[in-house]
Amino acid sequence: MDERSVGERRIDAVVLDWGGVLTVSVPDFIEQWLTADNIDRDRYGVTMRGWMGRDAAPGNPVFRLETGELSVAEFEALLAAELITLDGREVAAKGLLRRMFGSADPDPKMVDLVRELRADGLTTVLLSNSWGEGYPEDLLLELFDTIVISGRIGLRKPDPRIFEHTLDLIGLPADRCVFFDDAPVNVEAARTVGLHAHRHADADTTRAVIDRLRGTRA
Repeated sequence: MDERSVGERRIDAVVLDWGGVLTVSVPDFIEQWLTADNIDRDRYGVTMRGWMGRDAAPGNPVFRLETGELSVAEFEALLAAELITLDGREVAAKGLLRRMFGSADPDPKMVDLVRELRADGLTTVLLSNSWGEGYPEDLLLELFDTIVISGRIGLRKPDPRIFEHTLDLIGLPADRCVFFDDAPVNVEAARTVGLHAHRHADADTTRAVIDRLRGTRA
């Protein structure tokens, strides 16, 4: 039987990324897209490292897409121009992000976890860097008390200001919140602001971390 002690509970809110946390893993759905579109993986890898690596310039296309400075169509044109297929054909720009994220389905175990947390009275928060607006809005409204999407506010992870903005919205101090992301750089940034922050690997390990911080034990 589970026992809970309110006095031991260290968190009042759970803050979660979307892609790779609430969905199946990013490598899984990217691999499906690369295969379906016959994309040259080496070329894709070089491009993404240049745009998303730790040394990426602040004004790169991913940065500008995630902060809303680039439209989806503008970003798709830039990305398509960098990629080629394995047989040397150009990559179609129109619908590129829709194809890329086409199999980024919600992870049922994570959806169930968030439902449980919200039902148990914890504040649930989505904090996502957006690549366009392809979110399942009805599901987000069911799961989350607060939704923070980078392109809507002009800030993106790992900028500390987006974490501070999120804390202001929910009205809680950083040390009463836990944050999960699949990107280490975002986890590190959250820790500098004072949140409990962990890299998400799977639903079971994330649940275990949350249970520990809630003071829940078997």
